Amino acid sequence: MSKSSDSRGSFRSGTSPAMLPPVPAPSQDARETQRWGPEDNSGRHHMTIGNVALVLFAVSTAAVGQVMLKHGMQAATSRASHSHGSLVISAATSPWVLLGLLVFAVSAVAWLAALSRVPLSVAYPFNALGYLAILTSSIVVLHERANVFTWLGSVLVVSGLVIVVLARP
Repeated sequence: MSKSSDSRGSFRSGTSPAMLPPVPAPSQDARETQRWGPEDNSGRHHMTIGNVALVLFAVSTAAVGQVMLKHGMQAATSRASHSHGSLVISAATSPWVLLGLLVFAVSAVAWLAALSRVPLSVAYPFNALGYLAILTSSIVVLHERANVFTWLGSVLVVSGLVIVVLARP
């Protein structure tokens, strides 16, 4: 059989593009529902307040867990050096390290739940807020120092977050 073709692909002989039924264009409402609905064909999910809260919970618990781990490791290092014991044993028995690991595990579970509902390209930039939380906590809680360039870099990263989140695909 001979075939003829046009821009839509190949057709059997005897079938012309004029014989094909017209395909109606989707209405504006249908396009918006498909683009921003609960889930469209591309796997995108709707960013609800609950989804944003879940991502923020995952990011904030990760930041809290990191600060707890740092505090616990400082205490474990001090204890190990004073007793000439093992840092590994001192860290493994530190309540702050154990609690930090628990909080970090909770954040990992929350992150998995967030990823099941939110595109990674939207969720991951929220980690930039963790930079600010950890930077602020390291100064306030751990009494570390940060210079202007550290703050400037963190603000630039968070600005990128705002741009990514506000720029709808």
